[in-house]
Amino acid sequence: MNRGRGGMLGLLLLRVVSEYSGLRRKPPVTAALIAANTLIYMRPAFLQPFVPRIDRILFNPHLILKHKDLKRFLLPAFYHLGEPHLVYNMLSLLWKGIQLESALGSFEFAKMVSTLVIMSQGMNLVLAKILLSFGYYKAYYHEFSAGFSGVLFAMKVVLYSQSDDYTYVQGISMPTRYAAWAELVLIQLLEPRVSFLGHLGGILAGLLYMQLNATFAVSSPGPLTWIVKGLIGFLGWPLRVVNRMFTSSRGRGFGRGRIRGRQEEVWSCGACTYDNSGRSSVCEMCGTSRGRGHSSQGVSTSSEVVADEELRRLRIRRFGR
Repeated sequence: MNRGRGGMLGLLLLRVVSEYSGLRRKPPVTAALIAANTLIYMRPAFLQPFVPRIDRILFNPHLILKHKDLKRFLLPAFYHLGEPHLVYNMLSLLWKGIQLESALGSFEFAKMVSTLVIMSQGMNLVLAKILLSFGYYKAYYHEFSAGFSGVLFAMKVVLYSQSDDYTYVQGISMPTRYAAWAELVLIQLLEPRVSFLGHLGGILAGLLYMQLNATFAVSSPGPLTWIVKGLIGFLGWPLRVVNRMFTSSRGRGFGRGRIRGRQEEVWSCGACTYDNSGRSSVCEMCGTSRGRGHSSQGVSTSSEVVADEELRRLRIRRFGR
């Protein structure tokens, strides 16, 4: 399939760098999702043996059910039909991902996205099968589709599920929690070729996710918990390295560095080694509790030499001895 590659990917990169450079904590899962979707779209030579061509994995309810093809069930969420399709979805993912990952933590956000991918694709499949029984045979059951937009609709439902704010959709004021429904109708009117069932399935997946999340208590951590935490720690290290490079080059003038001679406590997570603010009780990167094998360090920023008595007093207050 011939897909042009122009300057829109460059604009996407600039927007991502601009957003992340202004964040104290760099959400690694959101960055990894954007990178994965972009690489799959570009399909460079070294990935071609592992990444199927888009025409072989397009979401199609008939082929999925007939051949029990899991590739066509899961992979199409990460494929896009063109550069504008990719960039629009990734800009939406950038904003929603930063908001949700910052609020939930990287581990919970990763679990949520994994769940929403499966649920939104499953809703799409179920809706197509239901409509088939009402005679909508060719329109939806044999429809080919791809893209992350179904998951984005589900994320929008989760993001605004508890909001009491109002927003404007094409000049019409409405509660923010209903904005996804308005956008579903509006997008379908403006671009009838988009997958209506894909977007609707995403909204229903988001609603179902919130209902299940409120109904079932969180179980005790199992092997999957530690696997996801380890993966998040691995995905986050390039962002931590870049962040420290920028911090070092600025003479620690921003972030957890030198701020008008004040001392800020920093503690290092024993699970992923991320340096956290002393005001945090859990790791901002992986969600591990502060008491689990961390080390604390004070970053002194005053240019004056602190007296020995003051250092002794600070140590007693910090370590309790």
